[in-house]
Amino acid sequence: MKIEHIAMWTKDLERMRQFYQKYFGCAASEKYLNPNTGFESYFLSFDSGARIELMQKEHIPANRNSAKEQYIGLIHFALSVGSRDEVAAITERLRKDGFEIVGEPRTTGDGYFESCLLDPEGNRIEITV
Repeated sequence: MKIEHIAMWTKDLERMRQFYQKYFGCAASEKYLNPNTGFESYFLSFDSGARIELMQKEHIPANRNSAKEQYIGLIHFALSVGSRDEVAAITERLRKDGFEIVGEPRTTGDGYFESCLLDPEGNRIEITV
């Protein structure tokens, strides 16, 4: 069994698509648009087969969770980039481009080497080996 995809509502579909393509090298599907409901989406595919579905539709309320504080429920997802050097390089590239790093590259108590950042809409992403 594997996780096939995760889905996120977004305020700016194009900006989020561009972010994940630029920094994590995923490929985007053709944009899906349902003219009856106003629902729009992209599936972003990674080489591993994992996917993110970015979705947009008017009148979806903002998430009430804080991007920086921890609450019950889904808090982050992790993207494996293959090496410690890549974790550090991508983290620095994102910092240089103005994204907020909320966890510096480090080895965790359970042995992961990772950093943590906020994407353009405040979703937590761990970058790991």
